[in-house]
Amino acid sequence: MNIPFYKMHGIGNDFVIIDNSVNNIELNERRIKTLCDRRYGIGCDQLIVLSKPKDSNADIYVQFFNEGGDEAGACGNGSRCVAGWLHHKYQRKEFVLQTNAGLLPTEVIDEHTMKVNMGKPRVKWQEVPLAHDVDTLALPLAGSPSAVSMGNPHVTFFVEDLTTVDPVFSGKILEKDPLFSEGANIGFVQMLDRQSMRVRVWERGAGLTLACGSGACASVVNAVRRGFADRYCEVKMDGGNLIIEWDEETDNVLMTGAIHFSFTGQFQLDDYPL
Repeated sequence: MNIPFYKMHGIGNDFVIIDNSVNNIELNERRIKTLCDRRYGIGCDQLIVLSKPKDSNADIYVQFFNEGGDEAGACGNGSRCVAGWLHHKYQRKEFVLQTNAGLLPTEVIDEHTMKVNMGKPRVKWQEVPLAHDVDTLALPLAGSPSAVSMGNPHVTFFVEDLTTVDPVFSGKILEKDPLFSEGANIGFVQMLDRQSMRVRVWERGAGLTLACGSGACASVVNAVRRGFADRYCEVKMDGGNLIIEWDEETDNVLMTGAIHFSFTGQFQLDDYPL
C-alpha cells in the first residue's frame, strides 16, 4: 500500500505530513520513529497526522508526533505548515486547526507566510504543569528560569551571551528535571533589545531543532513577564526569524513566519511495520 506524504518546513523545523482522513493508517511508536528517522525513513523533526475534525468549528484535526514516537500537544511551526498545506489544497485564506492544545485559527498572509493564533499562555504551576506549587516567573533552579505552557511546557533561561550555552548538554539534563512532571522544552534566550531576541530551544522528545514556534512564543511571553521585552518581538532562531505578538486585549499569542514545501512522495506501508 503506497501512502502519499508531504515534506515541509517552517524556518528549518521540518515535518512529514500524512493525510489520514484519506489513508487511515495505523500508527505506533515504532512506525513513527522509523518514518522520522533521517537514515532509515523519510526524516523529520515531527510527523504530522491530519484527520477529520471532531469539532464542527474546525477545518481539520492535527496531531503532532515527536521523532521519539510520543505525541506533542502543540507545534507552532507545524501549525503554520498545515495552514500552508490547506491553502495549497483549498485556496482559502483562513482555517481553524483542532489540536490537543485547543482550536488554533490560522491566516494566510502570502504563499510562504502564515500567521497562527497560538491561544492564551498558561502561567499557573498546575497548567505548565509543574510537580508542585512554585513561582513560575522564577523557578527554584540555577539561573531562575521562567515557565509557561503554550499547549506544551516551556522553560526559559535568560542569558547574557547565547554562544556560551550548550543547549544540547543542558537541555538533555533539564528536560527531565523532577520539577517538570511531564518533561519540558528548554529555551535559552539572549535579549538583543526590547523588540528582538536570539533563541535556541531543546525540544522535549525531539532535541535541538533549527526553530521552535511554541518556544518562540514562550520566550516572548516570559520576557514580557520579566520586564525584558515589549509585546511585539522578532525572534531570531537558527533556521530563521519569527514575529511574535502577545496581544494585550485578547491575551492571545500570534505567531507569523515562513513555511516551505520541500517535496512530496510516497512510501510503502509494509516497509514501516508496527
